[in-house]
Amino acid sequence: MIASLLKRTGLALTLAALATATQAEPLLRGDVTVNAAIVTVGDLFDNAGLMAETAVFRAPAPGTSGVLSVEDITAALRSAGVDEFETAGLDTIRVARAGAQVDLPLLSDLIADDLRARGILSDNMDMDLALDAPLPELVATDTATPATLTILRYMPGSSTFSARFQISGIDRPLDLSGQIQLLVSAPHLTRTLPQGTILSHDDVEMRMIPLAYAESTGLVAIEELVGKELQRQTRAGVMLRPSDIAAPKIISRNENVTVIYQQGALTLTTTGKALNAASLSEPVTVLNTMSNKVLQGVATQDGTVTVISGSQQVAGL
Repeated sequence: MIASLLKRTGLALTLAALATATQAEPLLRGDVTVNAAIVTVGDLFDNAGLMAETAVFRAPAPGTSGVLSVEDITAALRSAGVDEFETAGLDTIRVARAGAQVDLPLLSDLIADDLRARGILSDNMDMDLALDAPLPELVATDTATPATLTILRYMPGSSTFSARFQISGIDRPLDLSGQIQLLVSAPHLTRTLPQGTILSHDDVEMRMIPLAYAESTGLVAIEELVGKELQRQTRAGVMLRPSDIAAPKIISRNENVTVIYQQGALTLTTTGKALNAASLSEPVTVLNTMSNKVLQGVATQDGTVTVISGSQQVAGL
């Protein structure tokens, strides 16, 4: 019984040793993709074991690939100290290096981030980038940061810039120059509206325009537009300027109004005809229809006119 048990135990140990030996033998891969600049034994083989981190040869450039023969691999591995491996019946293998495309939007975002950090770009601003020369085709190592801005020369008020970038996987820096156009968010009408329309949020949308144009025409915040009155009929898509809006008129021209004069405890009230339209707190010229006297007052919240204090005004009532 003991002999039988020993025999079974010995057989199990032999099988386990054979399985371990089989698993430990490096098995060549037919298609290899790497991210690093060096191809290791672990990249080329399954079951690479303790030799996995051993360097074999340089990887191709980012975004490219190459084909290697088993003979070339054998020679490279022998130099690395690997003499035996399983080819899996392969004559050649393909080795590729992952890459990330470096394009103008990526580089433009890096410049924009730098300008925001300097306080040149605010939250309601953006920028357009134009290069002096076409951007060469660039493929970086596939990393979280394929490109880094190392130098940016730009002064507010000048559209020209020069910048230097470091591209991951490429030793030589990338130098660019060109023009930066700053953009700012400005209000535009969403639909054509007649003169006198009181604007609401739905009437206005924000669009980017060149900052230089906005500074020459004047810029209005959307908070300053809502509740204001259009001074003229305006087409859909037109940018709203300060001169296009005003506070709503609470008194119309030729409207009959109540005129109030107050001085201390004295209050006098009469009626008159407004000779001009006025918004809240704007001056109003009023004709007293009873005395035909002309009074100067100020439009108040309820549509009345408060007369400017003074003896001549009192006499005019």
